[in-house]
Amino acid sequence: MREVCQKKMSNGYSGNIIYLLLIIVEFLLKIIFGVSNTLLVGLELILKSLCNVNMTETAKKSKRANDPSNNQTIANRGLISANWQKLLSSNLISDKKIEKPLQENSKDHFTGTFRRARKKKAKAQVLVRNELKTLDITKETKVKANNSDNIADVELTVPKKQDNNSKNKLTKFIAIDCEMVGIGYDGSDHMLARVSLVNKFGDCIYDKFVKPREEIIDYRTSVSGIRKEDLINGEDFAKVQKDVADMIRGKILVGHSLKHDLSVLFLSHPKRSIRDTSRYKPFRKITKGSTPSLKRLAKDILGIEIQHGEHSSVEDARAAMQLYCTVAKDWERMNSEKRGYRKEA
Repeated sequence: MREVCQKKMSNGYSGNIIYLLLIIVEFLLKIIFGVSNTLLVGLELILKSLCNVNMTETAKKSKRANDPSNNQTIANRGLISANWQKLLSSNLISDKKIEKPLQENSKDHFTGTFRRARKKKAKAQVLVRNELKTLDITKETKVKANNSDNIADVELTVPKKQDNNSKNKLTKFIAIDCEMVGIGYDGSDHMLARVSLVNKFGDCIYDKFVKPREEIIDYRTSVSGIRKEDLINGEDFAKVQKDVADMIRGKILVGHSLKHDLSVLFLSHPKRSIRDTSRYKPFRKITKGSTPSLKRLAKDILGIEIQHGEHSSVEDARAAMQLYCTVAKDWERMNSEKRGYRKEA
């Protein structure tokens, strides 16, 4: 390189400048290389010193631990002093352990980290089996009606022969169903058009059409069965609302999707006195967790066909009551267990 530069220097002034620049660059590179070497050596010495300190400290600790002179008080494991033996021999302290009786291995006994989850799962499986048994019913259901106030003891099935005194009579259980018409800008809002109530024997105890309070956009006749002429001679809403409120007060209210029926009536009912067939868990298993329709439940459980075209609120209320009657015992038992009450065998 230098020889080339020297040859170029002979050519002129530019060759001299290039030669000087090369000398300066070479000098700077040597300085950087020397500084980096010194830094690496310094870091190596620091790391070695740190490692040596840790090794010496651990060695000193192990020597101190092994030194018997430092452990002046060492208790031999398993040996009991004479004073302690005297104390044990006295009646003040008894060394006898109370042996717990061995629990017999049973299907209901679970151990392990997740024993609660397994126990809960086993209990749920038993409930499902019992519920499936109750769902295996015939088309002709039987009912034994008692006047007892205890819901769990009442067997609810439709009797073959009804007493004339019980017909069209208020009972402890009342089923309700409402038909609505569409109001509002696009007819998507609901307004009460018809309300029907049946007792536990399936007798219709109340069935009224309701006068419209707003302009009706959609009568929904294909589903609700409501026509304009039905509502002309209907009852006032305030009168129907009061009648229904008086009839269901203190009763067990049965129905399908009761929140919609109560909302159009602008009424409320105690949650513990509501039996909604759309929310009963064994019924929801038929549709794999989704909300089943009343038509589907009536077909799969009762074996009857309803809602062919136009709906009838009386027919829907009877179907809801009959669905409840088929599983009344298990339903009430589950409710009592949720509240913390369990019937003793």
